[in-house]
Amino acid sequence: MKKLLLLLVVGLLVLPAFTFAQTKKDQAAVKEVEALERQRFEAQVKKDYAVLEKVFGDDLVYTHSDGHQDTKTSYIQSIRDGKSQYGKIDIEALNVRAYNDGNTAVVNGTIVITSPPKPDGSTSPSRLKYVVVQIKDVKKGWQVVLWQSQKQAQ
Repeated sequence: MKKLLLLLVVGLLVLPAFTFAQTKKDQAAVKEVEALERQRFEAQVKKDYAVLEKVFGDDLVYTHSDGHQDTKTSYIQSIRDGKSQYGKIDIEALNVRAYNDGNTAVVNGTIVITSPPKPDGSTSPSRLKYVVVQIKDVKKGWQVVLWQSQKQAQ
């Protein structure tokens, strides 16, 4: 009887680990999306419009830290026009969680965006916490469909 009770207790303690375990597809998605996040930040700095066109979904909602929103088209245009400028983007924290059998990912993290140098050589760093939602399109691959950020104290 004691052995049965002990097995039951151990089983109840271990069960949540199995219930919330990620599938192999979820685990693979986490690795893919983490790499894509780093690639996207690099593309924003380098103004690599081909990469940006590929990774942003057509229905993107990009909410900046000051509250204004862009679509895919208007955000990429803001980079072209110099309204959104990135000298450097450093990742302080990056957490990816995958869902829906590896077809949906929620990303949150902290980054420091440093503006390009001004004529006097000075730069302006901004520390942001952010949330991203990515979905995996059968034809297009991973697509960022939501970006939301908030400025943090330096």
